[in-house]
Amino acid sequence: MSLHAAARSIFECSENLFDAAFGGADNPLRHLGALGLFCLWILVATGLYLYTVLDTSIEGVYRSIDWLSREPWYFGGVLRSLHRYAADAFVIVMFLHLLREWAYGRYHGFRFYSWITGVPLIWLVYISGIGGYWITWDRLAQFSAIATTELLDWLPIFSEPAARNFLAPDSINDRFFTVLVFIHIGVPLMLILGLWAHVNRISRVDYLPSRRVMLATLGSFLLLAALKPALSAAPADLALVPADVRLDWFILFLHPLTDITSPAAMWTLIFGATILLFALPFLPHPAAAPIAVVDAANCNGCSRCHVDCPYEAITMAPHPDKANHKIAIVDADHCAGCGICAGACPSSTPFRSQQRLVTGIDMPQQPVDVMRQQLEAKLAQLSGKTKLVVFGCDQGVDVSALAATDTATLSLICTGMLPPSFIEYALRSGVDGIVISGCREGGCDFRLGMEWTRERLSRRREPHLRNLVPLDRLQLVPASRSDGKQLIAAIDEFRTRLETRSNAPRPPAYSRRNI
Repeated sequence: MSLHAAARSIFECSENLFDAAFGGADNPLRHLGALGLFCLWILVATGLYLYTVLDTSIEGVYRSIDWLSREPWYFGGVLRSLHRYAADAFVIVMFLHLLREWAYGRYHGFRFYSWITGVPLIWLVYISGIGGYWITWDRLAQFSAIATTELLDWLPIFSEPAARNFLAPDSINDRFFTVLVFIHIGVPLMLILGLWAHVNRISRVDYLPSRRVMLATLGSFLLLAALKPALSAAPADLALVPADVRLDWFILFLHPLTDITSPAAMWTLIFGATILLFALPFLPHPAAAPIAVVDAANCNGCSRCHVDCPYEAITMAPHPDKANHKIAIVDADHCAGCGICAGACPSSTPFRSQQRLVTGIDMPQQPVDVMRQQLEAKLAQLSGKTKLVVFGCDQGVDVSALAATDTATLSLICTGMLPPSFIEYALRSGVDGIVISGCREGGCDFRLGMEWTRERLSRRREPHLRNLVPLDRLQLVPASRSDGKQLIAAIDEFRTRLETRSNAPRPPAYSRRNI
């Protein structure tokens, strides 16, 4: 097994375990981006208060922060601790998010832009984090300032060694802390702007995790603040060499690594890792999936595909052939090839009497017309007491292994590609029940496939399942790739329920050939 496959397997197993404990909506591993943004908002809120009480003079900077931490501990000290632990959590979540996206191969193709814009954010996080420790101006701040400037001195950017500024008591003045605070505020503003660019091509971004996750995260920070409040060390003294300092290993780990190796080795590691992250999208990888194709004659400009696209790959423009109508335009650089747009198109219905079904927007690798042909062929072969159709997802459990004389299977690019009319079509053809399998909640490879499917089947989103279709003949089963046994068990339970329940009215036999 390759390192890449092993990492993906680890994340999938961990996410499944967390699902069992918290559920998909509250699983922090499935919402790392939103959790990171929540930590950032805590940092911003607490940082604004800390700034208002900070004295930026060389004599008052340490005194004001230390007083805040010790005297009004019930408020100022808690806010400082929240600021500290939220910063550490932000770094942890950032790297977990980076590793997860790499493990799932989400760094090339239509995700190229999000990956490339995310790499510089790592630099901004550490510049802001390290600078924040300097503001306290205690022994740890002094140690970090000397270690950082010694690392910077290896680069040919200063005419004189910058570390000299921290080797004599009179080498710094009040302006140093004014500039430092300005940088500590300015860099996070650049970080927020960078985060906006990072998610700019994604629709319906989760800017915050679920309420339970937020409350649990905030409660954890408050508990840490009570058990181990963030306090300043002894005040900095440039006449002494700081020793026996307690490091924050999440943010200041560069300093001991530099001591163990050398500045040259550290810069090689830093620049090497940065270049590697930038280069990953350009390395050989599987060919990109074909993008959605619009048929002008069948596109009526309803905009449903535009609204449902998870990556804002579809825009609407004036129709070239129909006055006062619009037409969908697909951006090849943004399109994920997921087919969710085809599932949203009102023309993607198998009840249309055309010999060849042409829809307003479709996927070349799995056209809706081919889906209808495959479904009809498999329906014709079904026999048995309780006949089922299982619609699966290429990103989840392989449903082809479930095919049997009484079970027809059809796998889609994404569950969100399934038009609700296909469910009614199968039921009207004599099928007893429909099973739809897709990714777990929060784990959709294309973000919104299962969410849109659930809303369409519950008649809360267009195109929705018609009211005459009995919902008790449907079973929606979230299942990741490793959930084959769970899917089989859910199908068996559904079949038993269909066989033992009282007779319920079915939709009359109906097909496109007799409309």
